[in-house]
This record gives sequence, structure tokens and C-alpha cells, in this order.
Amino acid sequence: MTSFPGLGYYQVDVFTHEALAGNGLSVFLPESPLPARAMQRLAVEMRQFESIFITPDGPGSRFEARIFTMEEELDFAGHPLLGAAGLLHHLHAAGQPAADWTLMLGTRAVALSTTRLEGTAATYNARMNQGKATLQAPLGHAESLPFLAALNLEASQLDIRFPLQVVSTGLPYLLVPAAGGLDRARIVPPAFEALLATVGAKFAYVVDVAAREGRTWDNAGLVEDIATGSAAGPVGAYLLQHGAATPGEVITLKQGRFVGRPSKITVQANTVGEILVSGGVVVLARGQLL
Repeated sequence: MTSFPGLGYYQVDVFTHEALAGNGLSVFLPESPLPARAMQRLAVEMRQFESIFITPDGPGSRFEARIFTMEEELDFAGHPLLGAAGLLHHLHAAGQPAADWTLMLGTRAVALSTTRLEGTAATYNARMNQGKATLQAPLGHAESLPFLAALNLEASQLDIRFPLQVVSTGLPYLLVPAAGGLDRARIVPPAFEALLATVGAKFAYVVDVAAREGRTWDNAGLVEDIATGSAAGPVGAYLLQHGAATPGEVITLKQGRFVGRPSKITVQANTVGEILVSGGVVVLARGQLL
């Protein structure tokens, strides 16, 4: 791989107001776009669940963004966009209490807003508009059973008030409503991604509807995500669709307890039904490739 001496990056924590908590993120700041292979290898080097690369897209507050897991590039993700917006506020609007940003993911423009937490030097609140959610038809009972088994859950641990359903605000998640049992949930089979593809989902998210707490993993089941903004939007839309939340309600979704990084994600629908996802951002450290 070609080296990039001088390439700067930051480490931020997302969905928290406390350093060394929440979901960690590496944000790279190349002056011009890097080759995809280089970004993929840098994401592997950082070993975060996701890393984001942002470059200026003309003057002002508009930037191009590309997001990589350790395995692949994603069309959309939550905590990288929120973390990048908090960092942009830190770097480009430090003297302002609030700022607005547009991050371009391919042809999709994602609107974000940030506010600085008073009395802090590097802590922010960030909010993104994920747009309106797309909800597929709910899965029937027989269709749901292979997914429960693949997630190490018994039918008795399903919250029977709600169906399994694929919901997306940019990344399609199979939402699995549990009534407890989060502690035993995990991905069992090696071909889980292929199973998800049969219903048009990219990932699965197990959510205890009553506790408003969730879990998700990479599709190999090797790494658990700490806090997942791209799933939180679909969960909010799902709760509204099935009467488990009221229009305008501020929903707090918990995640990360099982990996020792408790996090909080805030979800709310605006007056036109767009899903707003927010969380804290702490700018933790900066580095540079030598």
C-alpha cells in the first residue's frame, strides 16, 4: 500500500459525554480522496467497528464521507456520521455554540447539526436526519423461526406483541423483538449473512422492546457493536409503527452494556415523519501517519 505521510486522524467516542466510553471511532482527514483499498486497510489497522474518511466538498460545511468496517465499505452508518460532525465542529466552529453540516455519502446528502456542551473543551451533541424509514412486510411465524435459532433465541423469548421486520433508513436491519433474553443472544451459524439476504437485510438487531435496549454484531458474530446509529433510526420507526412509542416522543435506546461500554442513543420523529438520531461526541485524541 502506498504510504500517506502526514495524514491526520482523530479518535472520538460517540453516544457518550464521557471520554473512554461509548462507541469509538477513527476519523481520517485526507486533503483529497484516498483509494478505496487504502481506506480499507487503514480501517483494518485501526480495528474500530467502523472508520470514516472525510474530505472537503467545496467551501463551507459540506464534506464527502466514506465509511468502512474492517471487512467492507458501507453505504450508510450512524455513529461515524455523528462522530465526524462533532469533530468538524471542534475543528471548524470551535467558537460557535451550534453548527450545521452536510456529509455526502455518494449521492446521498445527510444533514447534521451539532452543539457544544457548555463548560467543556471537546464534548458535543450531534444530531442527524436519517429521513423517512422504509418498512418491509413483517415476517410470519414460520419465516421467523430460522432467525431466532440463528440468534440463539427460543420462540418463548420473542415479544409476541411485535413481529420480526426489516426496516431501513439507509441500511436494512432485521429487527428482532425480544422479551428479555438479550444476555444469551448471539450469532450461531457461519452463513448468517446469507440467511439475512433472503429477507433483504444487511444486519440483524435484537431489541428488548420493553427495556429499549438492543444488541447487534458483525455477521460473523465475532465483534459486537457498542452503539449503532444506523439501527437506532429503524428501531424508532418500528416502535412508532407498532404503537410502542408515540409521535414526537423522545426515545432513548440503550446499547453496549454487554461489552462494558454502556451507550445511549436518542431517537425522535419530526413532524413530517423523518427520523432524527442523536448522541454525545467526545473528541479524544489526534494522530498522524508517519
